[in-house]
Amino acid sequence: MVIEAYADTIIPGEQRFPGDRVCAGAAPGGGAVAAGALELLTWSAGGLADQLDTIAVLLNVHAGEYAAEHDLILDDAVPPFVALEFAHRTALVRRLTDPGHPEKQVWIGLALFSNMAYDSAAHVHTTDALAAGHPGLHAIGYATADADGLWRFPRFSYGRQLASVHPNTTPTGSPA
Repeated sequence: MVIEAYADTIIPGEQRFPGDRVCAGAAPGGGAVAAGALELLTWSAGGLADQLDTIAVLLNVHAGEYAAEHDLILDDAVPPFVALEFAHRTALVRRLTDPGHPEKQVWIGLALFSNMAYDSAAHVHTTDALAAGHPGLHAIGYATADADGLWRFPRFSYGRQLASVHPNTTPTGSPA
């Protein structure tokens, strides 16, 4: 819950169900949680999976300290970070990722993985992510592949052709 709440603070999304405490519902549509941030963070290839429990404990310690500083009473039915209102989660994350914070590398790393899940679906094959309605790829207008599974772009992303196709390029787009 704590790691997902952090991801939702980085890229907010709508609540997944009524009463969802992890996703604060601070933005419409799917955010980092719906994009699979937890799946990416727990993927062994990312290098953070073994530390997530420790990171969650540390985040809860910071949340408890933050709540005490601001005279907030937290619901003990959920972990302290999850119990924070979205504005307070955001303020705490801002503090933790500040250039002067001694643990900033941990919190920035967690934020980067949350963004990566949303922006690139790094943990899922692109065609599978698009077929499943991945919120980040759809939000940025990522094109789907053609029927043969290849990506072709009838319009130039810069609005004009930047270079001519090399004369030895094969019909599949590969250099000869």
